[in-house]
Amino acid sequence: MEMTFRWYGDSDPVTLEKIRQIPGVTGIVSAIYDIPVGEAWPYEKIVELKEKIEKSGLKLMVIESVPVHEDIKTGDGNRDLYIENYCTTLRNLAKAGIDCVCYNFMPVFDWTRSDLAYELPDGSNALIYKEETVEKMNPLTGDLSLPGWDSSYTKDGMKALLEKYSHISEEDLWNNLKYFLDRVIKVAEEVKVKMAIHPDDPPWGIFGLPRIITNKANVERFLKLYDSVYNGLTLCSGSLGVSKDNDIVDMIYSFPERIHFAHIRNVKITGEKSFEESAHKSECGSLDIFKIVKAYHDTGFKGYIRPDHGRMIWGETGRPGYGLYDRALGAVYINGLWEAVDKMQNS
Repeated sequence: MEMTFRWYGDSDPVTLEKIRQIPGVTGIVSAIYDIPVGEAWPYEKIVELKEKIEKSGLKLMVIESVPVHEDIKTGDGNRDLYIENYCTTLRNLAKAGIDCVCYNFMPVFDWTRSDLAYELPDGSNALIYKEETVEKMNPLTGDLSLPGWDSSYTKDGMKALLEKYSHISEEDLWNNLKYFLDRVIKVAEEVKVKMAIHPDDPPWGIFGLPRIITNKANVERFLKLYDSVYNGLTLCSGSLGVSKDNDIVDMIYSFPERIHFAHIRNVKITGEKSFEESAHKSECGSLDIFKIVKAYHDTGFKGYIRPDHGRMIWGETGRPGYGLYDRALGAVYINGLWEAVDKMQNS
């Protein structure tokens, strides 16, 4: 496996120089953030990003993500144009030596939380999701701002988009996803780029919107939509793992050849649809990170791993969920577990 770390570009307070000092981290997960959703990424900009990372002594290994335009998810408007642009981006990424792309198919909102700086008993701050709080949120008021939300939408634009989705069922979303995969995965096979869909976060509907990558049965259905190793998964323990019905370890053993990218983090389930993001160590949350790492090792995982969202500790401030210190601790913890399993099995 390759241990990687998310970097948000030059504006990220967690610099490449700091990431380079984390033991065992060899790769960077990043993207180009100043290109509007739906437009093709120019080859020159991809190379510029890659070379900047390589100069720091690291390697650009995964693109997270190439966003999917809402017209593709709703199945109308200019979806064919946006899909063609997406394919152009994949060709340009492959030309630059990138072989893994993470993306999601969540309508309107990416990962969603009710609080970005909830104080835990130890004094650290974490992302949390309280069902009763989210139920009171109104995305049309314009006074909410979360990292997973596209802030480019005006109030009227958001209203129109939500109205459009009010006529789209889960089956419609499945059909639109298949339409996308039928065109994109052919190109991915051609240029040898492994597509890795990220599960819905959280794995249930919010604000009346359908969500479909939510459990093992739906993951199986997704993989059968286009049966190719290039149609694969970003298995995020912290997304699927907030539901007690999802067994992350079982999923790893069930889909070993289709998991290309692993997000490993712990969560503490606090209610039926409520949770806190915790430190990575198993005892800090509801997931057994040792068993998760062992499952990847047992199945011969050779893809990319990154520690996912971290708490804000030791007075650090910055992008919610993406500080340096706690994610660095997570990377070292995961590497330590991997080394232990490796030596146990080879002793």
